[in-house]
This record gives sequence, structure tokens and C-alpha cells, in this order.
Amino acid sequence: MDGTEGSAEQSAERSHRSSVSSVGARADVLVYLADDSVVPLAVENLPSLSAHELHRAIREVLQLPDSALDAFALWLVSPLLEVQLKPKHQPYKLGRQWPELLLRFTNAPDDDVATDEPSLQFRRNVFFPKRRELQIHDEEVLRLLYEEAKGNVLAARYPCDLEDCEALGALVCRVQLGPYQPGQPTACTLREKLDSFLPAHLCKRGHRLFAALRGRAAKAGTDEQGLLSAYRKVKEVVGSESEREASLRTHYCAYLFKCHELPFYGCAFFHGEIDKPTQGFLHRNGRKPVTVAINLEGVHVIDNREKHVLLGLRFQELSWDHTSPEEEESVLWLEFDGNNEGTPVNKLLKVYSKQAELMSSLIEYCIELNQAMEPTAPQESLCGPAAAPGSSPPPTQRPQLRRQSSVVCSRIQHLSTIDYVEEGEQIKRVKPKRTTSFFGRQLSMSQGSYTVVQPSDSLQQS
Repeated sequence: MDGTEGSAEQSAERSHRSSVSSVGARADVLVYLADDSVVPLAVENLPSLSAHELHRAIREVLQLPDSALDAFALWLVSPLLEVQLKPKHQPYKLGRQWPELLLRFTNAPDDDVATDEPSLQFRRNVFFPKRRELQIHDEEVLRLLYEEAKGNVLAARYPCDLEDCEALGALVCRVQLGPYQPGQPTACTLREKLDSFLPAHLCKRGHRLFAALRGRAAKAGTDEQGLLSAYRKVKEVVGSESEREASLRTHYCAYLFKCHELPFYGCAFFHGEIDKPTQGFLHRNGRKPVTVAINLEGVHVIDNREKHVLLGLRFQELSWDHTSPEEEESVLWLEFDGNNEGTPVNKLLKVYSKQAELMSSLIEYCIELNQAMEPTAPQESLCGPAAAPGSSPPPTQRPQLRRQSSVVCSRIQHLSTIDYVEEGEQIKRVKPKRTTSFFGRQLSMSQGSYTVVQPSDSLQQS
């Protein structure tokens, strides 16, 4: 569900990632997995085949257990747009309608629309709760989830602090290179394929110097040495040969559990833009490209260039709405509590995007799912009671990533918002009087819900 424009290299790549090679009584369909491997399927009556039926065929070929039914979904994906399919959707028909979807939900040039072709992918279901992922035991299901999470970390779609990138990269080293052996690999060996373990923007020479100068709290001199140190600390399973062979499952679990600390884990991605704060005496601004990440927990607005969160809101902390293109430019509106020079105000953030309708619908559906879910049962340890011996038991409550300057913390000071207190009036310094939200769409039944600014006669408007 991401509308980013692809490079020439991506355009060339998608030309040979078509998922349908022939159509007739019997068609060959290619379904891509998170590790870029391909599942070939020979199916009948492809035009009328539903996503549910294709999903079942993939599970049978991969010999996946029943837990994979809800854990994964079929997606139509190209560099321009990503869409998770409902079970009743017919992938072939949606593929034929792809140009219309691109015109409706992206700003892609006509030439790109004409040549873009989606691939059919078997990926994590946005609506699959993390608590249920904790109960999965099957190694192949865990591997697929691990590969997808790893891809999102390496592509910086999941922004991570350096120390977390090193911890996650160390687990990738363990999976790909085996148990750590003193002297093997060396720092030089890791340096040669550093981008297989760390996000590309952390692998660039001089990154940490510039990051430190720009106040992004990066460690100096870590590079491959930091990764090597973390690799050395990865715990191994102590036991029989068969137990050691089964230890990959333990490391998949450890990687996923670490990713569960990220508030945007398992999200769908959307492309958008926000207004830049006015700068300089000429009051120049413009727009900043962002990614909007939405999952069952909330909404995060991520800076594409800086690879950090600009705004993170749980559903209890926001109201929202969207403006349809017929009225004016398509916009997703996010409303949340804030302050203006110490005065409590309501803040409005405008996210310009042709995918605003998709984002608004997803927020609404996630809230409905949350309200329909039964109270969360006590969490089992990751991978359940059958976790391999020697692995460290996860904490009963996952730690919150609240480091100073953490990339997952909101940077509201970097946002250009509309601040108001009464009837949507834009303000500078105000007397709060609003007793209802500017938008009616909100989750207000749970504890800690979004609250609008209350009247106060002690604050005078200046």
C-alpha cells in the first residue's frame, strides 16, 4: 500500500517479475515470497480464481500449517503501489485493472503507469496481531516472517536506532554464517557485505560523522566492529546435535521479538507529503515526502530522507478524516493533542496523498478489529513452550523504545501543523474553548483516549 515512484532499475526489474505467464484453460502463475524465491503454480480458470483459493494452493505447495492461513495474505505489489488483497478478490482481474488503480491512487507519470506491472506476493497479513505471532511454532512460517521483517529493516522501511540495527544484524549474521567462531568472520569480511546485515544508509562511509554533526546521536567508530561485537554476543543453544540444528528457529524468534518492539511492525505503507515548517526570513517552506505506516496499533508518519519517525500516534490518541479529490486536493487529516507556547491546543497535520482514502479506510477497519477482539490473553513466550533450550526467555512486557533522540520517537517540532481550539479556527495564542473534536472519527472508548482541549477562563487570548 505504498505509492513510491520506482527508479529506472526498479522499472527494468518489474519487467521480468510478472506473475502470469499465460492465460487460458490452464495458466502458469508465479507467486513471490519475502526472500525473492518463487512459487510456481499451474491453475485452471485463473480469471475467476479468488485470492483465498490461490492462498490455499500456496500453502499446500509450501506445506505450511494452519497458522499460515491468518498470518499471510496475497498482495499485488509494484514500485508504484502495494495492495493487500481480500480473500474474495480475484487477483487476475485486479491485475488487469492495475493502470486504473495507479491513476486513482498515485501521481505516477503516464509512461510509468503504462509500463508498470504488479507481481503477486505472499506476505504478512496487516491484520495479524503480534500476540498471535508469538504463538507460532512452525519453522518455515517463522522463516518467512523473519525474511520479510529483515527486508523491511534493511530497506529502512522500519527505522531502527543503530544499536538495534546491530543487534538485528548480528542475528542475520548468525542465520547466514552460523555460530560465531573467534577470528571468523573478521571485521574485513563483514565489511565486504555489510549491507546484507545493516540498512544501506548506515553502511555509507562517513555516515556516522555526518549523523553526529547533525545531532542524530550515532555512535562513532562502530561500523562493522559494532556488528561483530553484537554477533559475538548471540546466544547459542546448548544441547544435542539435533537441538543445535533446530536453533535457527530460536534465532528467527529472537529477530521477530526484537522487531515487535518497533511500534510500526507489521504495518502497511503509504506514500504522502507534508508541509515543511516555514524557515528563513523569506518564509520558504514546500513539502516533505513521507511514508505513512499503519498497523493494528496506530499511525506513524516517517521521514523518507532522515529515516526517522516524525509523528507516532496510537488510535486512542487521534481523530482523523480525509478529504476526497472531488472537494480539493486529497488529504488525510490527523488530529492530536499538543501545546502552543505552553497552551494546550488541538493540532492538525495534513498528509497530502492520493492514497488518503485507502489510509482512512484502513484506520477505520483497524479500530473496528481492535474493538471486536477479545481481551488479550497473557502472552506466551515467543514460539511457545517448545522454545529451544538455552534461549533467553523474553520479558513479560516488551520494553518501550524511548531513548533520547531515538528514531522511533515523534519529532513534533519538525511538523507544520494547524493549531486551534474552537471550531477549527487557526490560532497563534489562544484561549482554549473547544469541547468537541474537529473530526467525529475517533476511538474514544478505551483508556487514555484522545481528549480535546477543555474550556478554561484563566487563559486569555492575546
